[in-house]
Amino acid sequence: MCGVIGIVGREEVAATLYEGLTVLQHRGQDAAGIVTCAGDKMYLHKGNGLVNDVFTAKDVQGLRGNWGIGHVRYPTAGGDDSEESQPMYVNSPFGIALGHNGNLTNAQALKRELFESDRRHINTDSDSEVLLNVLAHELRPEVALSLSPENLFTAVRGLHRRCRGGYSFVALIPGYGLLGVRDPWGIRPLVYGQRETEAGVEYAIASESVALDVLGFKLIGDVQPGEALFISEQGECFRQQCADEVHCTPCIFELVYFARPDSMMDDISVYKARLRMGEKLAQKILRLRPDHDIDVVIPVPDTSRTAAIPLAHQLGVKYREGFIKNRYIGRTFIMPGQQERQRSVRRKLNVVDLEFRGKTVLIIDDSIVRGTTSKQIIQMARDAGARQVYFASAAPPVRYPNVYGIDMPAAEELIAHRRTEEEIQEALGADWLIYQSLEDLVSACSEGNPGITRFDTSCFSNEYVTGVSDEYFRQIEVERSDSAKTARAQAV
Repeated sequence: MCGVIGIVGREEVAATLYEGLTVLQHRGQDAAGIVTCAGDKMYLHKGNGLVNDVFTAKDVQGLRGNWGIGHVRYPTAGGDDSEESQPMYVNSPFGIALGHNGNLTNAQALKRELFESDRRHINTDSDSEVLLNVLAHELRPEVALSLSPENLFTAVRGLHRRCRGGYSFVALIPGYGLLGVRDPWGIRPLVYGQRETEAGVEYAIASESVALDVLGFKLIGDVQPGEALFISEQGECFRQQCADEVHCTPCIFELVYFARPDSMMDDISVYKARLRMGEKLAQKILRLRPDHDIDVVIPVPDTSRTAAIPLAHQLGVKYREGFIKNRYIGRTFIMPGQQERQRSVRRKLNVVDLEFRGKTVLIIDDSIVRGTTSKQIIQMARDAGARQVYFASAAPPVRYPNVYGIDMPAAEELIAHRRTEEEIQEALGADWLIYQSLEDLVSACSEGNPGITRFDTSCFSNEYVTGVSDEYFRQIEVERSDSAKTARAQAV
């Protein structure tokens, strides 16, 4: 998962892009980058690490220009070296810099096609470089001797026909403007907004609306599935549907875990969706155990807090903060290697013993992926003196990989893969394990926008909306397993 932002402003924009990336930091902790444009010259700075680590004040001051794009990354397809940090750049035609969120499921076939037919060389293992070169080829000089919005939209139509998977991206073309594109299935999010200044109207495109809010842009809406949005260097805004067939099937895991609760996605409030997840889960618990013996509900900070509050209220029990989080430790399920994840859990969370001692506690988390974190949290609760430890997940069992841009591991490394809920409960060491049903999760999310009748729920249901080949699953099994990541790390 990554975060992208692009701004066409009326004054120097680098500091604003930097601030926007800090707001999107939760979407990627591996690398960050910004490219700006002044006239025909582009200024780029990027590197591995958090936004605050990658950029100094001097770096930001050196990024000249009134418009540009930014990116925060964690690796999905491809490796984790600095060559794959974004934005990426290709010099022909026109010069294009691109920041990408998502994953192409036909990247290897496209890579061969780009070399054999388009005569383009791909220098990294990143599908983002593949996407950039497909866009560049579709804008080849014989198609677009001079670039107009219509030329751009024609190129995006060609890109949609060739690319498969979930993707949204922003692209900067010096001398012309800023392009924002969302895949025809609407899997990965993209929103845009504007703000009035004394110098005129400014536009922004971002992965989440919270970035627009913090920067003072008024949310206009979502870039629709298959749509392209072009903002010229002069500040003119053009939109066009560029896909032959579109479906609005946003990734439901954005609402479960990845997005900030203060974001809007496809007219759905992430915060309200998570409140409803807690309510649905409470209703299930009351159906299963109307005379439950739960003394207290304790969330795993931070994502599950929103669901935990209505859950406790409907169960008629206390809500308490039993885990204190070190905010300087990253998200554990995306950390490289099982040993690093195990070490990070104890560094990340500490218990408040008095909230556990002698009690039957219900711990709630947004989801359970590998189970590494959940197992250690349950043991921490026991060590703190809990009488019984129940564990609830606001999402259904994660049984299958996510192939559209979230680096969930190989299927065999998912604790729920090929296990019943009773077997998962035993593996985690819980006295009782409660999962949200998929039906209730979809209901909790779609209530925010009844126009969305289907989500991408592939990691729960094994239903991949774009269709995915068996060959691709074998490929990601090799790429995403902990053993493969360890081998790559040792080879560096």
